[in-house]
Amino acid sequence: MAIIAGVDEAGRGPLAGPVVAAAVILDGAEIEGLRDSKKLTPKKRELLFEEIQSAASSVGIGIINETEIDRLNILAATHKAMQMALGRLNQKPSLALIDGYQLPNQIIKNEGIVKGDTKVKEIMAASIIAKVTRDRIMQNYDIIFPEFEFAKHKGYGTKSHIETLIKFKATPIHRKSFKPVKQNLPSIKWLAENKRIGKVGEQLAACRLMNDGHWIIGMNENCHPYGEIDIISEKNGILIFNEVKTFAKEQIGSPELKIDMPKLKKLEKAIYHYLGTNNIQQDIRLDGIAVTLGKKYRLKKFEGIELNFTH
Repeated sequence: MAIIAGVDEAGRGPLAGPVVAAAVILDGAEIEGLRDSKKLTPKKRELLFEEIQSAASSVGIGIINETEIDRLNILAATHKAMQMALGRLNQKPSLALIDGYQLPNQIIKNEGIVKGDTKVKEIMAASIIAKVTRDRIMQNYDIIFPEFEFAKHKGYGTKSHIETLIKFKATPIHRKSFKPVKQNLPSIKWLAENKRIGKVGEQLAACRLMNDGHWIIGMNENCHPYGEIDIISEKNGILIFNEVKTFAKEQIGSPELKIDMPKLKKLEKAIYHYLGTNNIQQDIRLDGIAVTLGKKYRLKKFEGIELNFTH
């Protein structure tokens, strides 16, 4: 029997964030309630996402970030995400059914089906996987960029999003090749005048952590009276506290992160306060991140700064 994979994407239209594609092989699995993801409530999508992951014969996901979208263009980036998703299936399908139009340069035989997410259950399943995956990414970005409310509009060009873009300028996850973004790119001078150099450095660091597989727990966590923790993230069961230092281009020297003893003591107390307040008992680590801004930013990580809870 033919092995059929359904393929769909989420995120072609937004001004910010990645485009995500999914490929799903159901191989006879019956999943009740499959529909075009856009016609489902968020709660129902989440439930079906888990059911598809459990019941499907294979699921592959491809994610192309905003930098690659700007480099390739959105259509080519979408094709690449779909090809990645197909390549990440644990079995090779004999036929891929693509929502919309046929994929170019694909070694797997494929056919495009217009409005396939309303006709083919494999494509319906793929649309749900792609949509939920992307929504979760944008919800995590919402923690990094709270003023943009990405959890609400997911990066689409809503009226409130455009108004925020004009006020705060583009973030590191905005697609610079898209016209509304291109018209609102921040300069180093603008960032300095608006006292956002440090904020942008922290956001760039948090985005890099996400790309490295971290889940962002919090930003600028106030641990009164000991000060703020810049970024709290989690990876592989370890809770990681990240101290960020940002250098503007005109301040360039060696991007080193120097934490003197008084600062380290305050960080230790802030971390201890956070752990106690939230009743957290798990492995922890303190990392440092140095960010240098410019036409292209540079980032250097310093992992495993020694902590000593003896106070």
